[in-house]
Amino acid sequence: MSRLSAPKPIIVGVSGASGSILARATVEALLLRDVPTIVVCTNAARLVWQEELDTPFGETLSECYYPMGDMRASIASGTFATRGMVIVPCSMNSVAAIAHGLAGNLLLRAADVCLKERRKLILVPRETPLHATHFGEHAFTHARRGGDNAPGTGLLSETAGHRRYRPVRGPEGTCCAGH
Repeated sequence: MSRLSAPKPIIVGVSGASGSILARATVEALLLRDVPTIVVCTNAARLVWQEELDTPFGETLSECYYPMGDMRASIASGTFATRGMVIVPCSMNSVAAIAHGLAGNLLLRAADVCLKERRKLILVPRETPLHATHFGEHAFTHARRGGDNAPGTGLLSETAGHRRYRPVRGPEGTCCAGH
């Protein structure tokens, strides 16, 4: 399959909130459906991943993820076509930054690109309970800009037994959708 006819990837962002099992299950579900998948993960999320899943992030997703500081990565540009992005779990810090157009790292930049290019952007915050600033302002601002918010609570019971995993690969077995 040529790169021109290859399916567009979905970006999976992982920020520093608890719920790493949700990120792992999301990536696995996409891979099982043969969806090209690109992963970007904050440093805090890598630490939480290690704590919650008792395995280093690099051993699980070592083959296809962009470092947070790689602002020259293809996903930092609107000219790189994707099907959108899901940030799971999404910390309230990331929700606030996205809601206000801050793009100081690759995860936030990729989210900002999705919004500016009118691509689907889904945030899955894990924090509860939410106070007015969390949901009333940040999530509402994100929704007004065209994004979607989906609660992460209740999803853990569906994914708790989900343990099988394999490296993330793009089309034709290449990392990060050929980039």
